Amino acid sequence: MSSSNATTNATTNAAVLYGRISSDPELTQSLFRQALQDPSGALGRIVALGEQVGLPVSPEEVKAHLAGLDDGATKQWLVKARGGL
Repeated sequence: MSSSNATTNATTNAAVLYGRISSDPELTQSLFRQALQDPSGALGRIVALGEQVGLPVSPEEVKAHLAGLDDGATKQWLVKARGGL
């Protein structure tokens, strides 16, 4: 697999994983609460969730995907969790 394909797959994985997390309000709230107390732990949990569902992502890929979103709720999460990300 070329580097370009790996980057595309990682970007796609981050987007699909974000969609899955966003569609589960309980999980979304749990991650938000964790991010307020332990931002790095929340990021690690997102990466672990990706592994569990076959969508491997790195912490950097998660951060890049979140930074590129134009979504008020996500931006609020990022502002509150910025210290650990």
